[in-house]
Amino acid sequence: MNAATVLQARYRHLHAPDEGQDPELAQSLARGPAGVALWHIERALTGSSDWEPVKVWLAAATRADVTAADSACLTYGVPALAFVLHAAGADGQDRYRATRDQFDAATAALAHRRVKAARARIRRGEAPAFAEYDLLHGLTGIGVHLLHHIPGDDALAAVLSYLVALTRPLTVDGETLPGWWCAHDPHRLYTPGGHANLGMAHGITGPLAFLAQALRRGAVVDGQREAVATVAAWFDRWQQHGDRGPWWPETITREEAAAGRPRGTGPGRPSWCYGSPGITRALQLAAIATADTGRQQAAENALAACLADGRQLGQLPGAGLCHGIGGLFQTVWRAAEDAQTPVLGTAARRLADTLTGQHTFEDIAFLEGAAGQALAQATALYNRAPASHWDACLLID
Repeated sequence: MNAATVLQARYRHLHAPDEGQDPELAQSLARGPAGVALWHIERALTGSSDWEPVKVWLAAATRADVTAADSACLTYGVPALAFVLHAAGADGQDRYRATRDQFDAATAALAHRRVKAARARIRRGEAPAFAEYDLLHGLTGIGVHLLHHIPGDDALAAVLSYLVALTRPLTVDGETLPGWWCAHDPHRLYTPGGHANLGMAHGITGPLAFLAQALRRGAVVDGQREAVATVAAWFDRWQQHGDRGPWWPETITREEAAAGRPRGTGPGRPSWCYGSPGITRALQLAAIATADTGRQQAAENALAACLADGRQLGQLPGAGLCHGIGGLFQTVWRAAEDAQTPVLGTAARRLADTLTGQHTFEDIAFLEGAAGQALAQATALYNRAPASHWDACLLID
């Protein structure tokens, strides 16, 4: 069987949405039909299917009013659906244009409101929650959509300028901390010490990758290059050196910051959301954007060392995008496309063989279920960039 037939047979449970699903969950890119629509869009764009399944899943995603409230983000509500509708037009066809333009305008307005609130927080001298700035729920994710799909809107410059401000030191209770230091613990529970988060999904890795990608695409505001350098230097500060290569902690607490070292003694799982793969891809993008060949080589070597460490790879819980081998593979495949060394390409091929042999999830979810696994497996089987550019929402493209 060819790849298209294999994938169609493997993901039969993605053929029709569950009519009984919570309509509020439907507009979730991470967990609902909005994410599954990306899988059918990819298939339609590559000629593996027609557009009817796309219409069915988009209808399921919009059964409830799509929210543009201040809680809307790249993975939920108007920005999420705007991202999906643009994916449907990645071949240059004007599909869903009227709705797409409406959602784009709402997303730009949302960006301005959230930037205004974030800047007011900075002026008050308060530490942020990571949902203010992160990729999945914050302004970085909203910025991703603006950069890729409406780069001429002044909302993009507003988001970039805010993220530059985020990288400046913040004084909290008389102590100088990084501007992205969170007032809560990694599980969003308030704690007096707070933490700094190093994840791609929720931490400063996302803003670093986004600022670098914007530089590469010519979207530049005052202080952006300095912001990239500031964050990259902070990752240099917290890079650890193990017997099998460099690694980074997932978070830094106030006590660890004071001690100058993390409590952990080795790397965690090598996932997209947390761990060396997401971090090294962000550092690679930053190096490319600033023409720093030494930093690029160091980032690629660190990723290669991670991929050669069976103890790290053995921690991956399945084949999902967020935590599993699906996200690892897609990140490495993108890094290999930009790499100075062929080592990452070889590693990507090994991961592709492992990924394509994985069983499917029952859950339809994009980030942690079948839809995301299917999309990553399509990249692995065809060995080509996604036609829909779906992985732009992971900040690795």
